[in-house]
Amino acid sequence: MNVHDKWNGQDWRWIDHSSSGLQYHPLQSFALDDTLCTSVGEGISDPVMRSWVHSPTVVLGIQDSRLPYIMDGCRYLEEQGYRVIVRNSGGLAVVLDEGIYNLSIIMKEDRGISINSGYDFMWELMKEVFSDAPLPIEAYEVVGSYCPGTYDLSMGGRKFAGISQRRIRGGIAVQIYLAVTEYGEERAELLKKFYDIAVQGEPVRYEWPRINPKVMSSLSELYGTPIDIQDVTKRLLTTVVYTHGARLHTSTLTPKELQQFDSLYQRVVDRNDKALT
Repeated sequence: MNVHDKWNGQDWRWIDHSSSGLQYHPLQSFALDDTLCTSVGEGISDPVMRSWVHSPTVVLGIQDSRLPYIMDGCRYLEEQGYRVIVRNSGGLAVVLDEGIYNLSIIMKEDRGISINSGYDFMWELMKEVFSDAPLPIEAYEVVGSYCPGTYDLSMGGRKFAGISQRRIRGGIAVQIYLAVTEYGEERAELLKKFYDIAVQGEPVRYEWPRINPKVMSSLSELYGTPIDIQDVTKRLLTTVVYTHGARLHTSTLTPKELQQFDSLYQRVVDRNDKALT
């Protein structure tokens, strides 16, 4: 999947929730991406690029929700001022807050393209968006990070982003969370304490993260100068429009998508409630 081929002269929908998202429940973002995946997969929508930022929330993976002392861990997070939800896809716990920029790129699935190519697509895009980075942006699992994965993005061994992927109804959503502002170590300390409380030395059926806060960072820390959410949006749009010639048009959900969203959102809420009871 070539970055240039996907953008050059192509029509894309642009949905910017990087400021308005603070007013919404984070579960809505997962239902929104599923809704847009369905439209793109059915061929009734152009591909979509959507940015989103939420107020302080810890998003747990399904496996996290089965930890032996999960409710104690959730209470700790809530006492620290974080909402706790469970995502409807894979992965482990991540932190969302006003300094975390999330981007979803939603395209029609091509079964001839490997899953890894979706991850590579986002990695290559980020290398262009941050072409002035002080160190090379590498993709590999950063041991000691939270929500570790093969496509952790890091500079000098310090992780600032993670990529995930969801395929549904013929659409594919490649998602990335970027730690833009504040201190990566502080977010990692929060999740390290959560796991300590939620596990308490009991046997666990999966390899939960043994977090080393020092391997987590943010773009502002790595650049050594403040970078904010608006700067990331500007860099992103400059790259896809002016560098690659994509034709973006600002968009909202269609009436059909709004109807589908209501149904999918209720499903996401029901799964979340079931996972935390």
